[in-house]
Amino acid sequence: MLRWTVGVVVVLLVVAGLGYGYFRYQWSKVVSNPCTTCVAAANGAPYNVLLIGSDTRVGETAAQAQQFGNQSNAGGQRSDTIKIVHVDPAAGTASSLSIPRDTYVTLSGMATDSPLSSHNKINAAFGSGGSVATGADALIQTIQNTFGIPISHYIAINFFGLEDAVNALGGINMDFPYPVRDHNTGTGVNESGLDITQTGCQVLNGQQALALSRSRYFQYYSGGRWIQDPTSDLGRIQRQNLIISASLDKAKSTYNPFRLNALLTSVVHDFSKDDALSPNDLYSLAERYKAFSGSQLQAYTLPTDPGRSSVAGDVEVVRPDEASQLITQFLGGNSVTVSTPPLSAYGEPLTFTVPATTAPTAAPVATAAPATAKGTATVAPAAPAPPKIPAFDPRPC
Repeated sequence: MLRWTVGVVVVLLVVAGLGYGYFRYQWSKVVSNPCTTCVAAANGAPYNVLLIGSDTRVGETAAQAQQFGNQSNAGGQRSDTIKIVHVDPAAGTASSLSIPRDTYVTLSGMATDSPLSSHNKINAAFGSGGSVATGADALIQTIQNTFGIPISHYIAINFFGLEDAVNALGGINMDFPYPVRDHNTGTGVNESGLDITQTGCQVLNGQQALALSRSRYFQYYSGGRWIQDPTSDLGRIQRQNLIISASLDKAKSTYNPFRLNALLTSVVHDFSKDDALSPNDLYSLAERYKAFSGSQLQAYTLPTDPGRSSVAGDVEVVRPDEASQLITQFLGGNSVTVSTPPLSAYGEPLTFTVPATTAPTAAPVATAAPATAKGTATVAPAAPAPPKIPAFDPRPC
């Protein structure tokens, strides 16, 4: 019995070692770039990871070009999804903050030969750097200068990465209260291919999950007619958060080292990262958060209002005091300091104030050119709660 027990333990250790070795081998295939703007976190301290959803068409197949467009009609790269994940390893908690892609800011870290205006939508920062590496640096620098959120790591993933990841998980479970589609009333085109005709709890494959995450012209069928979600990109952010929640639930219910290896193998060519993010980091996170469920992830969205800029067109204008409160809460009570505040629709720097909970005098954290009534906010309200999920959106099940 002793020999048999020892033999079983040895076999398990060998299998586990081979699994981890294979994991490291697959990790070595991921494109890694130096991150000159990343801020290293102290060992065991909370830190922030920037998740970049890139719309680049580089490396797509002919079938994918039919679905997403190609370099000739949709060239370049933009960060159409910008999410920051705040990780506290000691507490075992995590939360996310989504920045709407049309948020009006001053871009930092732009390439010297960039034709873009520095007053622009934040998603242009990723393209202003030129390559993925310099684009990530430019976006990180813009976020840190505009919102005071230090970024320690980044992961950039393309369309195909989400599709492959969901397929590697065996699909995700979503409950649809209504049939839904993605229908641009202006062109009559289903932009993302989303077309869910059945209601109730069902398994979405990678293509369906990607279509749901990309849908900006989301419609649901109720009372004999199709009804449009009026929130456009903001509604899309909420649905992306629901997809992440469902993916966490599926990963939790099926977690094992081999599943982690299969997941990494499926997306290894679909994402890039900073070179300081090691396989040990990811493996440790997977072990630490293997019991973490989607409902435990607090998902916030930066508070903004729609506006119209003469430079960048339709933009989202930050509500500075609500944003300051929210970011402070998101960072665990640490107040923010910014050097290039977000912009009003008129291109004027807005003024962030320190929340009253950390500085009762509400002294300004970042001041720029004298602000006018159009660009000043003086009363600091309480930080907004995570947005409520509309009744027409699907939910994890």
